[in-house]
Amino acid sequence: MTRILLTTTSFQDTPGAHHQMLADTGWEIIRARGPLNEADTLALVGDIDGYICGDDMITRAVLEKAKPRLKVISKYGIGVDKIDVKSCTEFGLPLLFTPGVNHTTVAEHTFLLLLALEKNLLFHTDSTRSNGWKRKTGHELLEKTIGIIGLGRIGKEVAIRARAFGMNVIGFDVYWDEKFAAAHNVKRAATLDEVYAAADYLSLHTNLTPETRDMISAKSFPKMKKGVLILNCARGEIVHTADMVEALKSGQVGGYGTDVLDSEPPTPDHPLLKLPNVVCTPHVGSRTYESVVRQATTAVKNLILAMNGEKPLAQINPEVPVKKVV
Repeated sequence: MTRILLTTTSFQDTPGAHHQMLADTGWEIIRARGPLNEADTLALVGDIDGYICGDDMITRAVLEKAKPRLKVISKYGIGVDKIDVKSCTEFGLPLLFTPGVNHTTVAEHTFLLLLALEKNLLFHTDSTRSNGWKRKTGHELLEKTIGIIGLGRIGKEVAIRARAFGMNVIGFDVYWDEKFAAAHNVKRAATLDEVYAAADYLSLHTNLTPETRDMISAKSFPKMKKGVLILNCARGEIVHTADMVEALKSGQVGGYGTDVLDSEPPTPDHPLLKLPNVVCTPHVGSRTYESVVRQATTAVKNLILAMNGEKPLAQINPEVPVKKVV
């Protein structure tokens, strides 16, 4: 029987049509609770034909063990930095993904983090829950400048919402959508340094690549406004953790709102978890009932199409042909 490994927890925990769609294939579904480290992923591959993954570590060693039986990987999501894409391509393994399914949800979560920081939400809720009535004065978003690094689908949604709050928007992206920028009054920055210098709030929406790893660090903080708020709904590794901790303690960075960390789940002593000017959520920016169903349905459709030798909706390595498996 065709066997499919399913590891993403939001897929499994959220009701929706995606469950029946997968069940209707008649395939045997092997379930695990991701994200999985390399050792856990290695233990589960070898006798599976297809794989719906979240942020599991899919290294070359994993792929070596998984072949030749594994024929398709369907990523639930858009980030593939945990997957050895080069080895997938070398082994002739189609790697599918789900662009365009969660940009609204992640953009909304970005503003959740921003508002929580600017309005001192955690301080105030903690105070009232403990029968206190302590208050701190917050800030308006009106007329503040938000710098958006990465003006793809999510970055654009953040820009739209920022304009609705009456904010100034400056963006940086190698691939610039001039029509969108003109329609939403988004200023184009020629360099990252220009964004750093202008932004009261810096919002990260770029992929994790060798160029963006540790992009936000002790080297970049001095180029920013003192007290800047930094928002990260992209990848934790874009920010150098130790440098961020020091910047938060010194006041160079006024606050850090993040949905991602460099190690997930974090250890209890992770240095960002106890700082009063950090709002950290457990990588749930794309986890709403609406977006999970869209994302899961697309991941299942991709898998079914590719397993049947048909063109998937989106493929990271389109140079690898899909071949009928079932």
